[in-house]
Amino acid sequence: MKIYHNLDEIIAYFDNAFKNSGDIVSRKFHIGSSLSRFGFIIYIDGMIDRQVVEDRVLTQMLASAQRLPEHFFNEPISLFDTLKEGGMTTADLKEEEDLEKALNAILTGDAAIFVDGACKAIIVSAKGFPNRGVNEASIEVVVQGSNEAFSDVMRINTALLRKRVRDVNLKIEQSIVGRRTQTNVALCYLDDVVRPVVLDEVKKRLENIDIDGILDAGVLEELIEEDISSPFPQCQITERPDKAASGILEGRIAILVDNSPTAILVPCTMNSLFQASDDYSQGWEIMSFVRILRFGAAFFALALPGLYIAITTFHPNMLPTVLAFKMAAARENIPLPAVMEVIMMEFAFELLREAGLRLPRPIGSSIGIIGGIIVGEAAVQAGLVSPIVVIIVALTGIASFAIPNYALVSGFRITKFLIIGLSAVLGLLGFWIALLILLIHLASLKSFGLPYMFPFAAGEINGFSDFKDTLFRAPIVFMKKRPIYANPENCDRQHTGKLGNWHKKE
Repeated sequence: MKIYHNLDEIIAYFDNAFKNSGDIVSRKFHIGSSLSRFGFIIYIDGMIDRQVVEDRVLTQMLASAQRLPEHFFNEPISLFDTLKEGGMTTADLKEEEDLEKALNAILTGDAAIFVDGACKAIIVSAKGFPNRGVNEASIEVVVQGSNEAFSDVMRINTALLRKRVRDVNLKIEQSIVGRRTQTNVALCYLDDVVRPVVLDEVKKRLENIDIDGILDAGVLEELIEEDISSPFPQCQITERPDKAASGILEGRIAILVDNSPTAILVPCTMNSLFQASDDYSQGWEIMSFVRILRFGAAFFALALPGLYIAITTFHPNMLPTVLAFKMAAARENIPLPAVMEVIMMEFAFELLREAGLRLPRPIGSSIGIIGGIIVGEAAVQAGLVSPIVVIIVALTGIASFAIPNYALVSGFRITKFLIIGLSAVLGLLGFWIALLILLIHLASLKSFGLPYMFPFAAGEINGFSDFKDTLFRAPIVFMKKRPIYANPENCDRQHTGKLGNWHKKE
């Protein structure tokens, strides 16, 4: 919709749009010494920096208009251009000819200035809404490395990425998603490293979103995933700017959502979900050992309860004789079958985990620890469960905490009950069938065209070079190529030469 020629029609449009809105600040004022030419400014109180608008924009513009010759006030277009180019001491402004776009700019925290007779508006970017600033990472905690976390303000988040990737090829493309929320979404990528096919696919999925509102990155993540029926994440969520910057350097795309303190990294593989930010801040030997622990912990978190049920219920002869007698003695007076013991304790543990998350942080961790001890001890003393089941469930929970990605842990938490169910019905046969179903499902998943199980599946696509950063983490000097995410035409991230030669013996 074109901006009206008559200023009163513009004022009536905004009066109708913002009817019953007490936080709207607007003013009609004279421009210069002439009483025949008027201007109009409108913005939302609390979303702009009033000092910028009043001192650097409005005051400067009116003072500049006082010095203009009289004939300027008879030519509204010339007056508008003169005020825009020389009457304001702020650089961040633009011209807008569409009234609805001017309205959207006001809703996002800008101020709009109109001149009577000029069918254009000056949009002044003077955002100043409250925010938390840059806080410390609270979910993805690291032993060594940066402690900065993303903020709720997208512009702060883009600055945190620019701070780490100082390259002109770092592109930040902004779009608006959500009919009512008009949420700003930014695609951050290296233009010469990203795969064009992946970038086009991400843009296509964002353009196809038609929803009332996007209030968090998690909502957008679900809308762009390929298989919404899978419990496993096909996008990687991170609260850490260094993690997002590392992904961008690998050729991935970081998606920032305004009002959300997290970034979405795409594409995503299961292997990337086992990588933590401080994996590259310490020696390759210790981090390779930690990686092995993580993969082992993932298997225990997923399979340990089901394996226990299958062996104790159907195949006790597989156990050493002494261990079998001890387990039988521990379960002698237990009225419930093994599967009911495990399910009851698993649900109790999940309840304690959820309660610890929802309670205030100072007492949440205490509830998880004390509650687990009390519930487990009380269940054993009451003869409802055996001590071995408490140990199995506790080990399963501890193993899940060793996995660095919370969304992946959630997928394991759900899949664990499938393995428990089939193991309870078919024993070890059901256990292996459940694992096979899980493996087939994971192998069928794709994230923006890339195999989810890469490089464990289809590793030959990238010459098996991605195996250097999987179960073991090779020394950085040997990881000369970018992962599969990068454009094949620009996959070298470390060039040959003197770099890395000092470690070789003469």
